[in-house]
Amino acid sequence: MALITRKKIPYAVNADLRGYLVRYNREVALPVRYADLLRYDNAFPLFDKRGQDTLWETVMYPPSEFPYIQQALKTIYADLKADGDLSVMNHLSVDRVDLCVYGNTRPFRIRIVNLVNDNFDYFYIKNADASRVYGLELEHILSPNRISYLTSDSTLVEEHIAGIPGDMFIKQFLHESSLNPIRLCKEFVKFNERCFVRLLGDMHSSNFVVDITPDFEEIYYRIRAIDFDQQSYEGKKSVYLPQYFKQNRPIIELGIKYMTPESVRQYQIEERSLIAGRIRVESTRLNDLLDIMTEDELASPENIQQLSLELSRHYHNNDFLYCVSMGELVRKSLEMVVVH
Repeated sequence: MALITRKKIPYAVNADLRGYLVRYNREVALPVRYADLLRYDNAFPLFDKRGQDTLWETVMYPPSEFPYIQQALKTIYADLKADGDLSVMNHLSVDRVDLCVYGNTRPFRIRIVNLVNDNFDYFYIKNADASRVYGLELEHILSPNRISYLTSDSTLVEEHIAGIPGDMFIKQFLHESSLNPIRLCKEFVKFNERCFVRLLGDMHSSNFVVDITPDFEEIYYRIRAIDFDQQSYEGKKSVYLPQYFKQNRPIIELGIKYMTPESVRQYQIEERSLIAGRIRVESTRLNDLLDIMTEDELASPENIQQLSLELSRHYHNNDFLYCVSMGELVRKSLEMVVVH
């Protein structure tokens, strides 16, 4: 069973990673930073539609500051969604600014409302931990999902990834008559493989969402990571395999019931083949990122040594034992996908 016992240590974005972000148009000048949003003067608990405490707080800003903050947040949304086209801001309004009070990183969530049709969207403002940036970029390059995010010095802006939170899906949808268990379990196998190949950890049910797409005959599922803090940090191999988290056990039990070992192996091979194709297509960008990541400090020497040993045993490949950074371990793991 996967278990994380200690709080993750944050790592600053270094100059080389900053240069990468500038080169690939991720770094922009933002009108407000994470620290600016901490200047609220009031807050109250946010409850969901059922009256349950969400553990988020809605924060309020002084009347003298809120007009500027609102305009700045709309500008950031335009940068994130419309490549800085400010014309989209005319019919938008900042409906709410929420602060997550239970998480280690205390992110802000901004709710943007379209005044024409009352449609709404979210985005997040966080501290720019290097692990999270590497995680977002690897997700963008190696997964079937494109990720929209921006950085500005020590501030990170992320798009909202839509879907049903995994814990809510397990509780409310897993036993619905409309569920297609084979398609769901197939997607979980693929998600499990993607996380392991690129060493994204801590994918228990609260850290991914399930995107449901009805088709004319069937329902399709895609599982998407929404938390990238634990990119290449822990030493235990099991942390990078969602199948080992107890919160995900109901999906695993469904897979045991409806899938054979042969079909599981087939889906693993399929996903690795897709990842290998993405590696070849994005080889220049990926190598630029990994060149920086291999030289960056992202975990303790003890974690690196433990993970290199466990991956060496898993792949029966002693090359992992010579890796001295988490970036090298990610690169070697991806090489195993390409050569096989």
